[in-house]
Amino acid sequence: MQRTPEWIMHGLPGPDELRNNGVVKNVGEAPQEELATGERSTRNRVVRSVLDHGPSTVSDLAQRLGLTQAAVRRHLDALAADGIVEARERRVYGARTRGRPAKVFALTDCGRDAFDQSYDELAVDALRWIGEREGGDEAIAAFARARIAAQAGSYREAVAAAAPEERAQALARALTADGYAATARSAPHPQQGEQLCQHHCPVAHAAERFPQLCEAETEFFAELLGTHVQRLATIAHGDGVCTTFIPKSSTASRASGASPPPKPPEPSKPPRTSGTKPEKPSPHIHNATASASTAGRNPA
Repeated sequence: MQRTPEWIMHGLPGPDELRNNGVVKNVGEAPQEELATGERSTRNRVVRSVLDHGPSTVSDLAQRLGLTQAAVRRHLDALAADGIVEARERRVYGARTRGRPAKVFALTDCGRDAFDQSYDELAVDALRWIGEREGGDEAIAAFARARIAAQAGSYREAVAAAAPEERAQALARALTADGYAATARSAPHPQQGEQLCQHHCPVAHAAERFPQLCEAETEFFAELLGTHVQRLATIAHGDGVCTTFIPKSSTASRASGASPPPKPPEPSKPPRTSGTKPEKPSPHIHNATASASTAGRNPA
């Protein structure tokens, strides 16, 4: 694991700023110390924006921070050199449009570590000990569920106090209060549901080795919202954001007071003829019914 640069951890100037230690050459020019402080502050704002909003384009960052795109690129270059952010191709869900996907900048593990005091190795060692001494994977899964249950009170209160159509937003706010930098937004096809996005995961390193942590969290979301949910991506498996799909039926039907629409009748099966093989089910049917059991597993 890369060591977190001290300019982020302790508020020190970055390497490029340390080089700016010359004397003031022109009358009226700001002292270099003040310039370095401004650079550092802006750079921290860039990092924080990526943390709060997930992988972002230069244009997104410039608009959010009120900077020029040239200034944003300069800061991103310095952050990339320090191992705080990395450029990657934007992930596209659904049909691709023409042209190359926009490049986005995401936090590295090193960049995420700068925002919390990490006890990753301690957590991993403890979970490994539980698995070895208390019953393997099942014991770890039981621990993960107990951990979620111990934290569930504030989430239940937040969701119960919200209108049915706003429960995903309420859950996102409660998660943000616990450091997950979460948002809820419409899915690419809004009529299908919403996506709950967690842009930060305090236990990402432990979850990378023990996916039971992600699975327990996803099971809890399903139970809390009263519907099956599907984990689409996780930070623990290399994605920029933990993304959970919440079907619209969980909010829309409750908001109207109506019961969920009945399932359409299954089409009648044609009589089998000897010598013919039954058709294999479409893989899309399996994907459409995926549930919390897929939690923590990054879809291929």
